[in-house]
Amino acid sequence: MSLQSTLPTGKPKTWKARYTILSLIWLAWLLSFLDRMVMSVSLPFIGRDLGLDTTQQGLIISAFFIGYASFQIPGGFLADKFGARKIMAIGIAWWSVFTSLTGMVFTLPLMLAVRFLFGIGEGCFPAASWKMISTYFPSKERGRATAIQSTVNTLGPALAVVVAAGIIGAFGWHMVFIVLGLPGLFIAAGIYFFTRDNPKDHPSITKEDLAELEADGTAADITSAPVPFKEVLKMPVLWQMAAIWFLFDITFWGFSTWLPSYLITVREFSLAKTGVMAAIPFLFGAGGTLLGGYFSDKFKPQRKMLYVLTAIIAAGFLYMTFTVASADMAVVYQCISALFMFFAMAMFWGILMDTIPNKIMGRASGIVNFGGQMAGVVSAPIMGWLIHTSGGSYNSAFIFMIIALIASALVTLTVNNAHSNKTVENQA
Repeated sequence: MSLQSTLPTGKPKTWKARYTILSLIWLAWLLSFLDRMVMSVSLPFIGRDLGLDTTQQGLIISAFFIGYASFQIPGGFLADKFGARKIMAIGIAWWSVFTSLTGMVFTLPLMLAVRFLFGIGEGCFPAASWKMISTYFPSKERGRATAIQSTVNTLGPALAVVVAAGIIGAFGWHMVFIVLGLPGLFIAAGIYFFTRDNPKDHPSITKEDLAELEADGTAADITSAPVPFKEVLKMPVLWQMAAIWFLFDITFWGFSTWLPSYLITVREFSLAKTGVMAAIPFLFGAGGTLLGGYFSDKFKPQRKMLYVLTAIIAAGFLYMTFTVASADMAVVYQCISALFMFFAMAMFWGILMDTIPNKIMGRASGIVNFGGQMAGVVSAPIMGWLIHTSGGSYNSAFIFMIIALIASALVTLTVNNAHSNKTVENQA
């Protein structure tokens, strides 16, 4: 049964089933970013308690990404084979358990093992969530839907620094992880009970919603014959997308992982001030993501050039961030950089969601996100090494991020604008 409200004109406005599903996916993504990003704020305190230098701290971040990256493609396979609903619910419950266990660790080897297993649970989730979005949303709304989902890429880090700073200040870093593991069990149950793999089986779906999906070809994709994996691998656009996401995520994960430490150690902000100042750029990023989603659906033919332009602008302001003398102006430039960076990210996911057919979305998006998470594997330790070998200077680390972001724009120029869902489907 759908929820309805009545406008003053008397025309009914319906809360669609897909909006409820997107809300649940958004909550799960938000929790996933909270669970992983509190590590960024906790890292200096974990390093102090366990006697770790920045290179070893980078290994803790890397351990998560190794597990996370290694299950991107298997997670996509599982979502295509067994359905996104089960894989999302199991993945959320799994990572929530290991989030709480992180707060009970006192040695580096055990920390590396727990974060690796935590990463496996989170690795099952992304491809399944994108498959669910492509299953329930018609093509004309996928840019905005993925943009709304992607706001967690910014809101997650923003909330993480505020929540983590407050809890660490009051109770220490152990309690941060123990507490954050609990909400995931409820979200996992919500995903399982309020979603279905086939829209026709959803109790709140309407005939109008099904007609939209039927006209868009989504319903046919769900029931069509499976595509062999070797055929999926032959799609050039898939590897272009993976390369762009890899390069973009080098910048994203560097920006997200080391920003709190940069503000504390270089700009000499207090923990309380860091909790606020590190959050502000990510709020700007959330605005950029929503704007990008709107422009992605409105200006589909211009998506490629919009990505290139906004990525280069973001790189320019990232350069200004570490070269400006004023600490407060550094935060201002971080905010502007985040605004354009995440606008570009929304463009990217709009392109991907509109070029990959639903029947292979799990495997295809898993491969693309695997490329992005491999960036997380290499980005954190490389930046930690650059900082360590530079005597604590973050300049070379910022240059590393800037080069990666510009390179992602250059690869985007190679993407053929003629690609469409039907073109890719025919290739598969």
